[in-house]
Amino acid sequence: MKVENTDALKRFPLTSNWYQKCCRNGFMAESNRIVGKRILLVEDDRGARESIKLLLTIDRHAVAEANEGTTALELLKSQPFDLAIVDYFMPGMRGSQLALRIREIAPSLPIIMITAYLEKLTAADKPVDVAIGKPFAIEDLRRAIAKLLA
Repeated sequence: MKVENTDALKRFPLTSNWYQKCCRNGFMAESNRIVGKRILLVEDDRGARESIKLLLTIDRHAVAEANEGTTALELLKSQPFDLAIVDYFMPGMRGSQLALRIREIAPSLPIIMITAYLEKLTAADKPVDVAIGKPFAIEDLRRAIAKLLA
């Protein structure tokens, strides 16, 4: 099939770096994206948990879900994970408490904390590798994952 030399192609030629030129927000190229990891997701809000899981499965991650800390710890003891993503504000066990318990069980497991209260938390509230404020974009999550697992 022959491609016509249209005005659109003149203005936006498909060069090897077209992706970087067209994306003003600096989204990561496909080659920099981390895919196929085993992730423990701990979020008490069902809607938020399902949304985050959807974002993660786009990048072919296997996601084990927990809606609270005790269930998350049971999952962590029963199977290996490459990364944990925990919400800060959950009933029963806060995300900071859960992160400390995760560190006892799996000291080298990277942890991302997601929270709507990022600006209010102190360093002691965030014993994690990366903290992301809610709401966040998929690219924020991808950057954090790439930082920790690259």
